[in-house]
Amino acid sequence: MGTLKNKISYVTGGARGIGKSVALGLARSGADVAVVDIDMKTAEGVVREIEALGMRSMAVSCDVTDPADVSAMVEKIVSAWGRLDIAFNNAGICINTPAEEMSFDQWKKVIDINLTGVFLCSQAAGKVMIGQKSGVIINTASMSGHIVNVPQPQCAYNASKAGVIQLTKSLAVEWAPYNVRVNSLSPGYIATEMTLKAPEEWKNRWVDLTPAGRMGTPEELVGAIVYLADDTSSYTTGMDLVVDGAFTCM
Repeated sequence: MGTLKNKISYVTGGARGIGKSVALGLARSGADVAVVDIDMKTAEGVVREIEALGMRSMAVSCDVTDPADVSAMVEKIVSAWGRLDIAFNNAGICINTPAEEMSFDQWKKVIDINLTGVFLCSQAAGKVMIGQKSGVIINTASMSGHIVNVPQPQCAYNASKAGVIQLTKSLAVEWAPYNVRVNSLSPGYIATEMTLKAPEEWKNRWVDLTPAGRMGTPEELVGAIVYLADDTSSYTTGMDLVVDGAFTCM
């Protein structure tokens, strides 16, 4: 594994769960990290942990569904640190409602955060990186972009994550001439605050269906992100990296 020394990065949804683990992992690999979230109190706590590792950090408030907010977030990072090398677009939600009962507002909220938010952040980061003629964008998709989860109903989430995978591939092709790489990460069931709140019968079913026999941890995703962010993966773009305990092999 190479080093991310002197790299400037941000992580959306960086205050907890996968985002927090990746933010700390990027810092341990040498990157300065902006922790982007709407929960500033929790984000500031992550900033302190990163600074304790000897790296620069800042908390940036951002609603990823608001184009002006996203642009201001990227501008703040670039203004403070001079460039942007790594963008990890990770903010996301899931609403478990049967399709026939799902309201339009529920559908729109999931799509706006999970898919439109990834596009807006990628667009804002991409503009900076195209100007630099270098940069790496990594988007959080999901194995749910490849399969349909059971027993929980989550059609909007599945559709949003499939969209993230195809958006990632499209941006990778468009921006390859500018030396901007775009990849996605598709986790399986990961033990985060969101998944651990699920009913026990769901969690038991998930584990039963996973060949690895357990849920993963956020820390087990860090190596994949560092690989995609590092120059050792310089020929890797347009890829969706699945980390799911072999769930999608079934």
